[in-house]
Amino acid sequence: MRIDKTAQMLLIFVGISGCFSVLFGAWLAHGGQSLPLLSQQRLDTALQYQFLHTLAVFLSVIFFRVTGNKVAFYAGIFFMLGVILFSGSLYLKTFSNITVITKLAPFGGVMFAFAWLLLAYSSKGLFNKRVGKGSE
Repeated sequence: MRIDKTAQMLLIFVGISGCFSVLFGAWLAHGGQSLPLLSQQRLDTALQYQFLHTLAVFLSVIFFRVTGNKVAFYAGIFFMLGVILFSGSLYLKTFSNITVITKLAPFGGVMFAFAWLLLAYSSKGLFNKRVGKGSE
């Protein structure tokens, strides 16, 4: 699959995940109050990580499009995988009560950490170039 098509798919993921984050956050703040406290806390954690890292996917794709740096593109993929594995496993555990699924959460956390490192690496040398008049 071409990298541009995959980048487009990442942006579709951003739209769907962002929409879900807003709608699910609203539900959790109102209708989710009847859930046990532990479930509410687990869902709140999943939602916070999903929303933050959905924005990170978006920024990674934009960074890739602006600079052409493929490492930033791969950071976006790892952020997306982190959302699916980390947040997804916490959602499934809460709503399906399948406890074995939470074994995927640490892998999602590793994906997040790796993606942040990739993003840091992709910015290496970014500000060493003079861009225009008056740059310092």
